[in-house]
Amino acid sequence: MGSVMGSDNRRARRTAVALAGALVTAVLAAGCGIRSTTVPVDAGAAPSQVPCAMSAQDVTTQAARGIPVQIYLVCSSQLVTVDRTVQIDENGTDRVRVAQALLNELLLQPPAAERQAGYSTTVPKTLRVGGARGGDRAGTLRLSEQPEDLRSEALAQIVCTYAESDSLAPEGTVVLGGPGNYPSRGYLCTSEMKARPKAVPTLGVGAGA
Repeated sequence: MGSVMGSDNRRARRTAVALAGALVTAVLAAGCGIRSTTVPVDAGAAPSQVPCAMSAQDVTTQAARGIPVQIYLVCSSQLVTVDRTVQIDENGTDRVRVAQALLNELLLQPPAAERQAGYSTTVPKTLRVGGARGGDRAGTLRLSEQPEDLRSEALAQIVCTYAESDSLAPEGTVVLGGPGNYPSRGYLCTSEMKARPKAVPTLGVGAGA
């Protein structure tokens, strides 16, 4: 009888030790951050690495008083629109002032948020724009450099930005010339130009003066 009771006591002690060990293991596991559940944990969104994308807050902080316009910058080897505001009358009363105001936005280095998202401009900082000369095709704008001498991306930026303005491209064609005695040419902002601004710019119908 005594041996039976001793055997029962030994089994009870072994069971208690096993339970205690299991409890300690569970506590240590919790302390090490090991979860006993398979439910996924939301640790928050990873930092965005998507190019050509800005947060709504970045866009809002760039807003200012003036007339809202869109210009084209280069991002991921494509033309992408960004919002700007200009202090100019966009009703077409002074086409040259409208053209220069838009060009000024293209000349500026993009803000830090846009640069971090991959935006850039290829338009030379010294470029200027003026009105037509005698004998020019109607609607001509004269740049301070020959359009064909500009980098293809820069010319594509200018053409597509001007094409957004009804006063500068009422029929969808942007007519540009340079300082030399060369005829002006009409350019179209096409989807191909936006996708591949390094390609030869698209000429409109009747591109000559």
